[in-house]
Amino acid sequence: MIRNWPSDRHTGDLRYAPSVPLYQWDNFYVIVGSAAAALTGLQFVVVVLGAEVEAVRDASAVEAFGTPTIVHFCIVLTIAALISVPGQTAFTLGTFFVLLGAGGVAYSILTARRAKRQANYEPVLEDWLFHVGFPLGTYAILLVTGATTFRFPAGSLYVIAAITLGLLFIGIHNAWDSVVYIATQHHKE
Repeated sequence: MIRNWPSDRHTGDLRYAPSVPLYQWDNFYVIVGSAAAALTGLQFVVVVLGAEVEAVRDASAVEAFGTPTIVHFCIVLTIAALISVPGQTAFTLGTFFVLLGAGGVAYSILTARRAKRQANYEPVLEDWLFHVGFPLGTYAILLVTGATTFRFPAGSLYVIAAITLGLLFIGIHNAWDSVVYIATQHHKE
């Protein structure tokens, strides 16, 4: 729970905010965090089982389409863990969200470069949207929301929840695409 620090409204110090009941989010983040952890494990299994398919052996394709899925799941797991850490303040949460958002934006740009550079698969519009566009937008919103968490901690928790679900669904979509691609490539061979 965000501590009920005395707010110094006269000096404009926004590091401290009124109490925000993080305990009300416990079940949500247990479910979302557990799903992200389980799906991360399943993605590892898919890659191992599909290792005989040539596309999975192409490191540039895995970097462009497989690794970002794991990163999205890990960010969801990280957000769930951060929300669960006792003694969080609006300042600590906002700082973490800004750092995660900035890192996610940079990683999305790197993913776009990797997708463009790899030669084993020609991405279609859906691939660009789900592997680059939607994650980039989601991480940008996380960055902005992190910055507003200092001022509006209670409201930002709802946006963070939507971001977390968005990243989870993006990861699920991308993992499903990987499974289908590996299965169809394996069937062709």
